[in-house]
Amino acid sequence: SEGAEVDFTAIAPDGSESLVRVFTTRPDTLFGATYMVLSPEHPLVMLLTTEAQKLAVEAYREQASRKSDFERTEMAKVKTGVWTGAMARNPANGELVPVWIADYVLAGYGTGAIMAVPAGDQRDFDFARTYDLLITAIQMPPVAWFDLLGIASSADCSTWPSAFVGDGVYINSENGSLSLNGLKSISEATTVMNAWLAENNCGEP
Repeated sequence: SEGAEVDFTAIAPDGSESLVRVFTTRPDTLFGATYMVLSPEHPLVMLLTTEAQKLAVEAYREQASRKSDFERTEMAKVKTGVWTGAMARNPANGELVPVWIADYVLAGYGTGAIMAVPAGDQRDFDFARTYDLLITAIQMPPVAWFDLLGIASSADCSTWPSAFVGDGVYINSENGSLSLNGLKSISEATTVMNAWLAENNCGEP
């Protein structure tokens, strides 16, 4: 897979900070990352887990260890996970997002950590709906997409029955000198985002 590695800053219960590098095939959707997910085996999991979440996280890790990679990543299965209690800072907009562990993220793929963009990825969308996590639209789907689904055109993701994957006009993707708003192609937005990541030491293609 081609994409980018992006550095989020995770905040541990004692206030210490750790860089968590994620791999994504869609760096253009960074503004839509409303939570992040570590594999249960990720080395930072227990460092980031709060005391209140410790038992739940340990139980989930043990449960995940008994599954095969195929069982964990099967698209049809219901996605499960546990919040570590920690938050991480999205480098594009500075917003804090919750850090979860989930068995659909594998330690052996990429960095063993992902940024979750539920508006633009179906697995992340399903997970966000299951656990009532924020979904922020970062591309406005064309009217034909809404017509096909039989719903009114809206940037309010609460009305969407699924994630949108495709070319749409970028929205909600601006912060200071970085703006993707108004762009219309994934390749163009990816080029802009990759350049910004490199210039600001937040990641690299």
